[in-house]
Amino acid sequence: MNSLFRDRRFHYLLVANTLSSIGTGMTMIAIPWLFVQKRGGETTFGIITTTLTVIMFLLTPTVGMWIDRVSRKTILLIGEASGFIIVSLFALIGTSGNEYYPWQLAVLFASGSLYYFLFYPTMFAFTQEIFEREQYETVNGMTEIQGQLATVVSGGLASVMVGKMPFHWLLWLDAYTYLVAFFCLSLISYRRTRQVTTTASFWNKLTEGYRYMQKHPALFWFFLASFMPFIGVMMTNYLHPIYIADVLREDSAVYGIQSMIYGIGAALAGATVPFLIRRIGTATSVLLNVGIYALGVTMFLLWRETFLFYVSVVLTAFGNAGARVARSSLMMAVVPNDKIGRVDSLFRALGFMIRFLLLSAFTGLVAKGHLLLPYAILSGLLFLAVWIVWKFVGVANKSNISEAS
Repeated sequence: MNSLFRDRRFHYLLVANTLSSIGTGMTMIAIPWLFVQKRGGETTFGIITTTLTVIMFLLTPTVGMWIDRVSRKTILLIGEASGFIIVSLFALIGTSGNEYYPWQLAVLFASGSLYYFLFYPTMFAFTQEIFEREQYETVNGMTEIQGQLATVVSGGLASVMVGKMPFHWLLWLDAYTYLVAFFCLSLISYRRTRQVTTTASFWNKLTEGYRYMQKHPALFWFFLASFMPFIGVMMTNYLHPIYIADVLREDSAVYGIQSMIYGIGAALAGATVPFLIRRIGTATSVLLNVGIYALGVTMFLLWRETFLFYVSVVLTAFGNAGARVARSSLMMAVVPNDKIGRVDSLFRALGFMIRFLLLSAFTGLVAKGHLLLPYAILSGLLFLAVWIVWKFVGVANKSNISEAS
């Protein structure tokens, strides 16, 4: 562990991730709220989110393949440079005194979503490649803490800036965080340790993740169910602004504060779960945290007070972040690095498919005034995920032990 904290690559990685998370986080908090304030904005935002989900679902297998074939550092640098250029152009629009139209907000939201879509799976494979197996739990825990503290900062800044300051100020801040992140990542020394040199067909390369998991069906169901808290977070990102405005009858300050509280709960998970893994095992830690997330989602449905809403946010934050730290550590341990991009993309693609189905249903339910029914559906799906993870937790623990030996 001490060698990890002396590793400059780790320092640059944390700084780059923190800054880009703060900048993009503020923009991604602000845009949904700006949509909700417009007439019919809830439905428009739902349609945009659903469309993006379809696009990312279609792109996921190809992205996973390229993550395993191309320099992961290059992909990360391209993402940061693209983010800087796009956000700067839109910041110039506001600086020139022009109003932001819904289509422009949609493009900004799409660029931020696609940035996350590219950044996180690439960073996942990049981290597995440059660090050692015994460092995975600590790396994932520290990355989670860093990412969620960035969420706290972005939520706090958003609660101060959104609706009170010109939107283009926030965009300029976002643009500069992309720029600094680019330079931090460029300083990381990196050489590809594994190259995919197979002469297999494009289709075989594209479906490698599926064929690999086909040989490990119990792990497939375990990992898929453990992704459900993340899918739940994507759904509540759409539902929470409407819930706060229409059920709690609160303003944008509560929306920003809940983002800060979410970051605190998730950072707590990042600090706690690596130690929990050493005590009860990686797979058992996944089970515990998926259960905590399911409980938190159910509380949104049962209690409709602002304080209890914050308590539920803490539980869902801890559960999702804790499940992600444990699941990521387990996947890094059992999946070969030359296949990790495609295996990870398989679960992301399935996640996008589930999100598309849920968003399509939830957008229609919200448009008809049935806001709490989506939370009930999420609660049922999460408890189903708990049962699946529990059923295969023994197999997952054995796989981890086998790979370690």
